[in-house]
Amino acid sequence: MIDLSSIMGHRDVLFITLDTLRYDVAVQALAQGMTPLLAGLLPGGRWEKRHSPGSFTYAAHQAFFAGFLPTPARPGRHPRLFALEFPGSETIGSGTWVFNQPSIVAGFAALGYHTICIGGTGFFNTTTALGRVMPGYFAEHHWHPRLGVMDPHSTRHQVALAVERLQALPSERRAFLFINISALHRPNHGYLAGARQDTCETQMAALGYVDRELPPVIAALRARGGCLAILCSDHGTAYGDDGFNGHRLAHPAVWTVPYAEMVIAP
Repeated sequence: MIDLSSIMGHRDVLFITLDTLRYDVAVQALAQGMTPLLAGLLPGGRWEKRHSPGSFTYAAHQAFFAGFLPTPARPGRHPRLFALEFPGSETIGSGTWVFNQPSIVAGFAALGYHTICIGGTGFFNTTTALGRVMPGYFAEHHWHPRLGVMDPHSTRHQVALAVERLQALPSERRAFLFINISALHRPNHGYLAGARQDTCETQMAALGYVDRELPPVIAALRARGGCLAILCSDHGTAYGDDGFNGHRLAHPAVWTVPYAEMVIAP
């Protein structure tokens, strides 16, 4: 686990959720050389296999913002990177950063971070009351149809907005930047020529697109002094696995997600 003592309050924090990305798709895309940016960022050049605390976007992100990031997919009691104070917690270790706030977003704000949410999928669509719940945790939040699942250039728009908001901050003000990447969610078959329905192959093509669009935000964070970065999926999805389709269901294709945490140098 990363030593947070020299990071918290001193470096920006980037939290990207690659919405609906399956673990097996992420691993295969990496093996096929489709995600060179991620290959250069991931510790050891690989994804860690983890279990999500939720089987769909709302449940998983509410858990994330409460300090319950995906759990290593192996037996044991695994200390968490972040936690909120509450009696009886069994996964707060000596290296866990513990906030005495109702969410990790509020915790970062209490440390002086400017908190930014770049929305993507429907639970971050601020045109609805439900869609305003999680963005409401942040000091600054953004959503527009061009950031959502129906725009084939959504990641480009999300990254451009993130860079713009980072550049608007004074260099000494730290940022907690959260981006919910929407391109991997249904429908993603538009990223693979000739495809007419979503499959593992079309999601892999979508991930290749996302990888090509991410460099500007990584460069912007490097220019601000580097950051702690957390990249993960919130849940996977079934494409006919054992007869199942979609998510919000209990299947390994849904619960098993890729995860990585790293320090990105200046």
